[in-house]
Amino acid sequence: MTTILVTGGTGTLGRLVTERLRTDGHDVRVLSRHSRPYAVDLREGTGLAEAVAGVDTIVHCATSPRGGDEQAARHLIDAARAAGVRHLVYISIVGIDQVPLGYYRSKLAVEKLIEESGLGWTTLRTTQFHDLVRKVLETFAKLPVMLLPAGVTDQPIEVSEVAARLTELATGNPTGRVPDMGGPEVLTLSELARSYLRVTGRRRGVLNVPLAGAAYRRIRSGGLLTPERAVGEVTFEQYLTERLRSRS
Repeated sequence: MTTILVTGGTGTLGRLVTERLRTDGHDVRVLSRHSRPYAVDLREGTGLAEAVAGVDTIVHCATSPRGGDEQAARHLIDAARAAGVRHLVYISIVGIDQVPLGYYRSKLAVEKLIEESGLGWTTLRTTQFHDLVRKVLETFAKLPVMLLPAGVTDQPIEVSEVAARLTELATGNPTGRVPDMGGPEVLTLSELARSYLRVTGRRRGVLNVPLAGAAYRRIRSGGLLTPERAVGEVTFEQYLTERLRSRS
């Protein structure tokens, strides 16, 4: 039985990875800021040595758009090296080397830290999760008219499919950068918004608004897409329908 540590193991993705690994019979340690007995803030690193002791593989799902990912990765890598961890698996995002956003630069820097760590490593990049797209659209829908960035397309993917792939990678050998994972459809933000309105039964106008800036231009040109790797199966509308059914 393999001992696997999942950072961010109580989050949207980490929770599903943890469940799958345990179902497969692995000894899984969940690391997050509030999860006992491995309540660790990776940005500080206190208690990390105890958490990684005896661990074979680490699945690094913990991340924060508010900053600190690079510092957290350094602490994790140092602890993993000291403990003799065999394999570090990292979840990343399609397009972080194309779209100049601060959070993406940080994710790209973490990729590089892991590649140069001396550990066995595997990195998987995916497109945005359905959950994130839904939350963005919920924010836009708070107004009578949904004001959407014009010309933006997305390729959302089901988080459970990503969890299944991460579980597969975590139980295998280090393989470096593996092929990206993208959702089954490339859709405009307007199309995604209309699916959201249709499934939830809301009535809103939809208005596309041009924006400015380098990041916006890169996103409009497809910087966050991987149409050649449209390996996901669950569409955004299917995700919304199933979520509404489960809540009912």
